[in-house]
Amino acid sequence: MGQLEDMAMFVRIVEAGSITKAAEQLNIAKSAVSRRLKDLETRLGSQLISRTTRQSNLTQAGEQYYQQVNNILSEVDALNEQTSGAPTRIEGTLKMTAPLSFGLMQLNDVIAEYADQHPNLNFELDFSDRHVDLIEEGYELAIRIRELQDSSYQAKRMALIRYALCASPEYLEKMGMPETLEELQEHEFLQYGLSKTSNLELTDATGKKHNHTINAKIKATNGEFLVDLAVKGHGIVFIPTFIAYKRLAKGELVPILKQYKLPTLHAYAVYPKNRFLSQRCRYLIEFIAERFGDNPYWDEF
Repeated sequence: MGQLEDMAMFVRIVEAGSITKAAEQLNIAKSAVSRRLKDLETRLGSQLISRTTRQSNLTQAGEQYYQQVNNILSEVDALNEQTSGAPTRIEGTLKMTAPLSFGLMQLNDVIAEYADQHPNLNFELDFSDRHVDLIEEGYELAIRIRELQDSSYQAKRMALIRYALCASPEYLEKMGMPETLEELQEHEFLQYGLSKTSNLELTDATGKKHNHTINAKIKATNGEFLVDLAVKGHGIVFIPTFIAYKRLAKGELVPILKQYKLPTLHAYAVYPKNRFLSQRCRYLIEFIAERFGDNPYWDEF
């Protein structure tokens, strides 16, 4: 193995948190990872990681080496691409996680097209709504739809996520179209999430914000399930448009209280801070951001 491979191995050990976890993520023997780390330290003449029976910690030299190695690996990729005049070959395995509904409904075509462009690239995709610790579980990349507060991650905005407040024509014919927030109180709601209470913030034409407490008839953690119930006339649903757009386009769901502005979120590409970001991830982030952006196709209903 060359020096660049040893550098990449060292980075993986640091970010995985241990030699054992790095070996599991790379699917190689723990002894092989340990031996390569020892060889690297011998060549450098400095201990990079202080290892005990219970834990491993970066030495001062290891901390400095880790920061510089990340920069070197990024620069090597950029130099290779610049020199060749063509993108570096995208290969390896891209391990990514994304929310269940967003992954199933919006990433299928994107991943298929990206895979066609890069036939030497493999994918490991986890579509679920559980919280994934990227470093602990060895993921390179996550797509998250929320306001981000964790300073240990870098994030790039990929898409604007708008919401719809809507119900089926049959439900509105039976219960009446709400024209005011007071009338909204008389209606049944389908709640996305299992929190005990949920507040809906609406902004009127003057910019004044109004908070409406939702008393849910049915709560669920899956948006497609709630959209289906709304189409069947079980109540009003407040849901991301990327989940409901097909039903809205067909008229199976109808927006209500359109005089109010609804809150928005963003979809972010998230990855650990200071981690060497592979070109396969960087190109995919750019690829998705170009496809979606602030006016994604699902808002054209």
